Amino acid sequence: MKIAIATAPSYPWGDACTGWHFVQTPGLGVIQERMPPGTAEVRHRHAAAQQFFYVLRGTATFELAGERLVLGPGEGVHVLPGQVHRIQNKAAEALDFLVISEPHAHGDWQLVPD
Repeated sequence: MKIAIATAPSYPWGDACTGWHFVQTPGLGVIQERMPPGTAEVRHRHAAAQQFFYVLRGTATFELAGERLVLGPGEGVHVLPGQVHRIQNKAAEALDFLVISEPHAHGDWQLVPD
């Protein structure tokens, strides 16, 4: 089955951010997300899910286990279960990226206060 942003189920998150579910099974989640300039995800971790974030367009500032990483198009980062992380868009243009989670990460989310 062909999957595209135009036909994929979408959901709002954070402050004006959007996600599109490309694959949503218990064992695998594939999502494309868009973050407008100046937006940020809250610091969190997943108990069971490992994730891979891959930047399609824009610049992502990523916090991973206390380290700061800046990722551009064609770059990604692997997040292991239990690692504290968050993604931010500190740039002047929109940020588009893929999040691949195994197993699916929705419902496996724990807030980590600043």
